[in-house]
Amino acid sequence: MIDPNHVLPRTYEWNTALEQSFGDADALTLTYLGAAGRKLMRQDIYNNPNPNFTFQFYLMTNGADSTYNAFQAQYRHRLTHGLQALVSYTWGHVIDNASSDVNFQHVPPGNPPASQERGASDYDIRSTFASAVSWYIPGPHSGWWKPIVENWSANSIVYARTAPPVNVITGKNPFGNLPLSGANSVQRPNVVPGVPFYLSDPNAGGGKIINPAAFSIPASGQGDLGRNALRGFNASQVDLTLQRRFQLRGRFALQASADMFNIFNHPNFGSPINYLTSPLFGQSTQTLNNWLGSGGQSGGLNPLYQIGGPRSVQLALKLQF
Repeated sequence: MIDPNHVLPRTYEWNTALEQSFGDADALTLTYLGAAGRKLMRQDIYNNPNPNFTFQFYLMTNGADSTYNAFQAQYRHRLTHGLQALVSYTWGHVIDNASSDVNFQHVPPGNPPASQERGASDYDIRSTFASAVSWYIPGPHSGWWKPIVENWSANSIVYARTAPPVNVITGKNPFGNLPLSGANSVQRPNVVPGVPFYLSDPNAGGGKIINPAAFSIPASGQGDLGRNALRGFNASQVDLTLQRRFQLRGRFALQASADMFNIFNHPNFGSPINYLTSPLFGQSTQTLNNWLGSGGQSGGLNPLYQIGGPRSVQLALKLQF
């Protein structure tokens, strides 16, 4: 069902920026930006909402909203003497009461108002750092080693971010004959006072697990744990490309390159399993690239094209003319 008073969702955006140049090649930009999503789509399931209405139905309404605020800092070095660079940092925070208009949000009885679902968005990454540097390595102007060390270049990308949210759910369906068990459950648990949310485990992905003893399953309705209250794992990766250009006859040249992804082989892990009925609850079972490439809300690209995989090297030859 669609609310008969449904209207088109809307988003308001605003930003302000300050930029300062340093010499002819460098600039620093500081930016504040915000966005407010209002009357966004939200889908809820209602199961026997009152004694006079004893069946199930889905209701699509304008009951969702979101708020985003961010500070961005960016440094740019224009190409000079074979070197160019871009470095950026973003601190941002997005809050909403529904991050998707497809997933079901909550199920009566109890029917918590949308304000009780308000919390960090599924996509709330607080801090992100990224840099890209390209350097054409100057070779000697003469000497016997000139043919060996000339025409080399190096490119590097460094990326790091803080952890995404984890929405802990019970994995159970106390709301009737609805397909909402396991990973599709929408019921959150109660918090057990005094019990830590995380446990260190050197044998687990990321070195820690979410503690199942910190939660209990409520008899009905939503528990008191907030939506997206926990966090998964940080991520970081350094990529490096080395290239050399060989000048051939006339206008022909050969470019050889080695692309090295996650050159330090730093382990990155996807978010842990979030439903209590799983025997692997609280543990990460995938590297980040596989988790991002798993489809659905987490992503859908081939894991080969995602960050967070093991170190890999790609060799290429390109004929230029």
